[in-house]
Amino acid sequence: MIPSLQAQEIIPGAERISLYINKLIDKKVAVIANNTSIIKNGDQSVHLIDTLINRGVKIKKIFSPEHGFLGDKDDGEKIEDGLYKSIEVISLYGKKRKISNEDIEDIDIIVFDIQDVGVRFYTYLSTLHYAMEASSRTNKKIIILDRPNPNSFYIDGPVLETENSSFIGLHPVPIVYGMTIGEYGKMINGEGWLENKIKADLEVISIKHYNHNLKYEPPIRPSPNLPNLQSIYLYPSLAFLEKTEVSVGRGTKIQFQIYGHPDFTGEFSFTPIPNFGSQYPKLNGKLSFGEDLRNYKTKQRIELKWLIKSYDQIIDKNNFFRSDFDKLSGTSNLKKQIVGGVSESKIRESWEDGLEKFKKIRKKYLLY
Repeated sequence: MIPSLQAQEIIPGAERISLYINKLIDKKVAVIANNTSIIKNGDQSVHLIDTLINRGVKIKKIFSPEHGFLGDKDDGEKIEDGLYKSIEVISLYGKKRKISNEDIEDIDIIVFDIQDVGVRFYTYLSTLHYAMEASSRTNKKIIILDRPNPNSFYIDGPVLETENSSFIGLHPVPIVYGMTIGEYGKMINGEGWLENKIKADLEVISIKHYNHNLKYEPPIRPSPNLPNLQSIYLYPSLAFLEKTEVSVGRGTKIQFQIYGHPDFTGEFSFTPIPNFGSQYPKLNGKLSFGEDLRNYKTKQRIELKWLIKSYDQIIDKNNFFRSDFDKLSGTSNLKKQIVGGVSESKIRESWEDGLEKFKKIRKKYLLY
């Protein structure tokens, strides 16, 4: 079922300050955050960092994920370290992806607060994984301030195979896994997915008035190329095309709501040009034809039809797939299935066993 509107206002973990503030007072704190780490205060939104400082918390370091602390950097862009109000901001998407022991030797506790979208190849999951490893190696507590997952209402896609593990997918989960970031952290811990099966001292500050079937629209775009809820809903399906020669609208203002290529035909067209979040868009300056999905009624599943249709229409089939397609899809089978002309229903059938096994694992860690 498509998510329903909630009767009561959803309150993210970050806004339930009374549940965690006393754990931070008189401690040396590191925060993993970005532009989505906000707390509503009446009609205003205040950043978590500012909120904690105003409450007397000693924040010694900030760690930032892909897209940077301000959430304004391109997909894949390497980000330098910086400062925020004289606090050191260490980039986890620049010279390194992991927090070192030295980074947190003077830290007592780590706080993680980033808006997720519930998709396996969204790299904030890997940032969380490595933060949990760092906390467990150094015996530091880590607190996740949980936030709703806008794609939490279904589970679909191939489960990642170990040989395709990478920063864009570390864990044996489907593309859409139906969990909040807090639940996901509990699963990483409980399933022994950290190095040497170590466990982090993890606490999750839960969301109030939330369940997985409620509609949730993040108040701030979770990354530069996910500008609205429709793009977030279409992201799990259209992202397959990111690792092909087809554009999904980066370099337009309707990213992840359209797709196209100069080889395609149709009435709808667009021309990618450099813009916010995409300085070097795929097919830059090339008139591309395709489909406008802004009014597409999303279903409770990943759609394969746009990937199949794109492969069928492209002229140079030998160069359609990019080298890291298998890492994004998580399986070596999908590319072979598309090239072999396997039907969408047969492809879905090949996912079923993995999905059923995952659902049993997932159930152990649900909070909502």
